[in-house]
Amino acid sequence: MEWTPGILGHPSIQPALNANWMGLIGHFTNESTARTFASWLPNGFIKDVLTGVPMSETDHHGAPYSLTEEFNAVYRLHPLIPDEVTVKKCGKQDSLKTYKMIEIAFGKARLPFHQGATMADVIWSFGTSHPGAIIPQNFPDFLRDLELPEDKSGGPSRGRVQKMDLAAVDIIRDRERGVPRYCEFRRQLRMSVPETWDEMAGCRKDLAGELQRIYKDLEAVDTMVGMFFEKVPEGFGFSDTAFRIFILMASRRLKSDRFFTEDYTEEFYTKTGLEWIARTGMREVIVRHHQELEPLIPKGKGMNPFAPWNA
Repeated sequence: MEWTPGILGHPSIQPALNANWMGLIGHFTNESTARTFASWLPNGFIKDVLTGVPMSETDHHGAPYSLTEEFNAVYRLHPLIPDEVTVKKCGKQDSLKTYKMIEIAFGKARLPFHQGATMADVIWSFGTSHPGAIIPQNFPDFLRDLELPEDKSGGPSRGRVQKMDLAAVDIIRDRERGVPRYCEFRRQLRMSVPETWDEMAGCRKDLAGELQRIYKDLEAVDTMVGMFFEKVPEGFGFSDTAFRIFILMASRRLKSDRFFTEDYTEEFYTKTGLEWIARTGMREVIVRHHQELEPLIPKGKGMNPFAPWNA
């Protein structure tokens, strides 16, 4: 497989998430400062931009909150999953053992622990690993020929063992649920569409002929396939098309929940609770449970524990 830096560690994601949660003021100062300003500002677009969604008004924007089919479509990111995982000794690059992903899937997930790995070893191994790149021809092999555990539910399918090609299933699900094909998907986002097969092939122009052979019509290219072929903007880990949907849904998820908006107050969370949230991130959550990882996870302004720690 080809690899990419941690997706949430990309410059494409972290500033956007910061802006959602604590706005421009919080991004350039800290969360506590953003909350102080939020208590003074009137509700509205400017407040959301400056101090983020918390402490603003709840707004469903005309429809109850839901995960849309468009969101499901852009979240089909199975190339992130590797075909094998190397478990390393905590704090070191020494390999304890490398497992095929299918060897530690489903009911066998605890096998590394039974063979001597600790939770700190596993967290360190994941923290220093790179996910697979979201590009063409990088779908993990084990998911292309995946055997599901036996159905023990007691229903009519009891005892049946299913095999699937998850790459095919991803495409079929979008088609079944009426997700527009790639070009129309982009048009509805007011984005430009490719006019030639070379443009469609994006990051893999050597595959332009293969795309044309399979689809024959540019308008027929599936949304997931088109996004995998996009040449992503500088510093991005996935397509610009997917990013538009992600940032919209992230904002809507917060804006639709009163406990993230008008009820994000001491009355509901207590002063101590809000202070706890403000000073707690991914790094703090990990260190709280595994103190031996404290000196190993990057810290300080600009450091991101979602990016590979040894990058």
